[in-house]
Amino acid sequence: MTEPKPSLRPTNPATLVVAGLVAAAVTWFLTSNWYETFARDVPWVSAVTLAGLALFEAVLANNTRARIARKPGRPPVEPLAVARYVVLAKASSLAGSIFAGVLGGLVLVFVMRNELAHSQHNMPPAIGALIGSLMLVAAALWLEHCCRVPKQPDDKDERNGENGRSDEPGRRSPA
Repeated sequence: MTEPKPSLRPTNPATLVVAGLVAAAVTWFLTSNWYETFARDVPWVSAVTLAGLALFEAVLANNTRARIARKPGRPPVEPLAVARYVVLAKASSLAGSIFAGVLGGLVLVFVMRNELAHSQHNMPPAIGALIGSLMLVAAALWLEHCCRVPKQPDDKDERNGENGRSDEPGRRSPA
């Protein structure tokens, strides 16, 4: 019986781009038509939060990479923890791309309506949050990359049937 193939694939960059573009288009449409109705301040806390999450995931990625590579002085990493990190990375990259789209749409509206004092007031925190969300996407993709198990040269030999083994149980490969 063959082992099932892993079902979790690396994040497709096209998915992130499409999610960001759709979020930007929806945000631009809603805010350009009804900006005066729900004009609110963009808080600086969103930029700080997104940048903080990006920093956390970047540090986690570097730590996980060193632990998977079994560098001296680093404890081994638990497989379940790595699986959780991958889920965190995949969710963070998608959320970061959606936030980047929303904030990009807002920045576009602020540029188009630069005559309003309110939009000029909101521009710096919106750009800061946009940069923070792009940092989050980059850190999440780095974390996902660092969670990959390095390929071992011995694994390939065993799957190809060398050392008297075959892919099918009970059958020996010819010598």
